[in-house]
Amino acid sequence: MATSTVENYLKEILVITLDDEISKVPMGQIAKVLGVTPGTATSMAKSLERDGWVRYFPRVGVSLTRKGRKLAMNMLRRHRLLETFLVETLGFDWDEIHVEAEELEHAISEKVLEKLDDFLGRPRFDPHGDPIPSKGGMIQQIASKPLSDFEKDTNLRIESIIDQNKEFLRFARKAKLIPGQLFKIIGKEVCADSITLKTSRGKLVNLGFRSAEKVLALPYES
Repeated sequence: MATSTVENYLKEILVITLDDEISKVPMGQIAKVLGVTPGTATSMAKSLERDGWVRYFPRVGVSLTRKGRKLAMNMLRRHRLLETFLVETLGFDWDEIHVEAEELEHAISEKVLEKLDDFLGRPRFDPHGDPIPSKGGMIQQIASKPLSDFEKDTNLRIESIIDQNKEFLRFARKAKLIPGQLFKIIGKEVCADSITLKTSRGKLVNLGFRSAEKVLALPYES
């Protein structure tokens, strides 16, 4: 039976694989996400390989085996369903749910998880706009792009927030940069590092390119 540490490693490897569209995840990237040293991450990778969860490639990184991907997808499903429950049912704020879901995901049973999924109406996306894997391990990927990639006068729908930092999530919530919100880019000044958005209700939102890179969107016809 996998430990919570093993589950955390596999889940984060999967998330990086999905977000960056890569098959082999560098050890340094894993170490940074999990807050451990590269040496610790490498030692863990070798242990995971011995147990059949990953394949380890020296000086390259790791890739999930079929067994590892199955467990990782299950953990990601647990995490995102719990985040949805914490926000929609218990009223938690965005900046609180990640840590709470990290604690709960290792304890919840499959029976309770399925009841929770049914109770929530089988949501396809979590509060940040990230897709929730199905029970069978399928995940719906959306071809969204950072706000900074779009040109002036483009109508956009916010799809997801990729920065889970508490301060940025508070900023995003205050600025209404939340999944499903509609905006139009009315100004884009590269030299000034500035993008100006206008909501469907006429509110203006100004943000820099670094912040715009953390908000993913899709164009829509007005």
